[in-house]
Amino acid sequence: MLSKISTDDAQHLPLWRRPVSLLFVMAFGMPIAFYAWYALLNNFVIEAADFDGRDIGLLHAVREIPGFLAVGVIFIILFVREQVLGMVSLALLGVATAFTAWFPSLGGLLTLTFLSSVGFHYYETVNQSLQLQWISKERAPQTLGWLLATGSASTLIVFVLIVLMWDTLNLTYNIVFMTAGFTTAAIALFCLFAYPQFETGTPQSKKMVLKKRYWLYYALQFMSGARRQIFMIFAGFMMVEKFGFEVHELTGLYLINLVINIIAAPLLGKAVSRFGERATLIFEYAGLVIVFLAYGGVYWFGWGVFVAAFLYVVDHILFGLALALKTYFQKIADTEDIAPTAAVAFTINHIAAVALPVPLGLLWVFSPGAVFFLAAGMALISLSLALLVPRHPEKGNETRLNRYFGILE
Repeated sequence: MLSKISTDDAQHLPLWRRPVSLLFVMAFGMPIAFYAWYALLNNFVIEAADFDGRDIGLLHAVREIPGFLAVGVIFIILFVREQVLGMVSLALLGVATAFTAWFPSLGGLLTLTFLSSVGFHYYETVNQSLQLQWISKERAPQTLGWLLATGSASTLIVFVLIVLMWDTLNLTYNIVFMTAGFTTAAIALFCLFAYPQFETGTPQSKKMVLKKRYWLYYALQFMSGARRQIFMIFAGFMMVEKFGFEVHELTGLYLINLVINIIAAPLLGKAVSRFGERATLIFEYAGLVIVFLAYGGVYWFGWGVFVAAFLYVVDHILFGLALALKTYFQKIADTEDIAPTAAVAFTINHIAAVALPVPLGLLWVFSPGAVFFLAAGMALISLSLALLVPRHPEKGNETRLNRYFGILE
């Protein structure tokens, strides 16, 4: 229990106790709480707390604050091992989710959302760091694709159970939140005590790392946080507010996404490996420009529910291509920079995520189509940045501008 072992020596352990196996268990456990919360959130806040666009924008702004503060991970790992911090954060996500339905008011939901978000964002920061440390560069795209598929499979199980049992067993929000939250917390405790503490050959820097040569990665992370909010907040909210989707109907749409993602995620990993990060990111952002403009068309031209549902599915598939951003950084980074830069990148990613939900929520009240038009503009900026990614990124070849301006240290 909590014994230490190098990642090289860990290859002699039983398969289920190796570092990559732990990553798969974590990938399975996190979505149980997070996506049960996500699946029920829009209906719960409208039915139980009478939320409108302004309230949902405020809720998501508060939810993103811990992501903005993810840089605090750098200071915490001075005293707590990354792996331990990841498991404790995962347990916090589970416990906070479990009690969500106990506080059906704006203040209560803001508090519980903040606590669960601390767990989620600190877990995700550490998880990304451990993935890039424990998985070789050669195997990273394929393995990250399979990890994405594992998370989708876990989410699929959650959604199937909600769809099949919500009306049949007359489930309540409290029952689902409690069951999902405590299941994730139990998995986190299992991971904490069943696996040894894995140590890599290169110690991670315990100070903030900001390097000029990572500037393109930082910029892509910033824009990713900006446009991600549109999908996370308003796409699902649109399906409930405009088309009157009930819990089982919205969850059914999620199910379609997940089935496709389970099949597509490993293929996305292979695509990154074959075509490279540059081509993958260009394809993702070009697709998002089209999707967000089409979302606006749902409001401007009165396109129906089937068009909106189709766009939602395509949006979700494109979202999976974000793994190319991880492998891009892995290729250009100094090994000791992975943990601190993961924390810094999460903070950069969430600058826009904290700032945008409230004003976009207010804009949504007057013109939902305008929100999606702005999102298309954000995706277009991301596309412009992706054009600067080299075909073969590495240290010294971080951007295509290096050939003109030299290496930025």
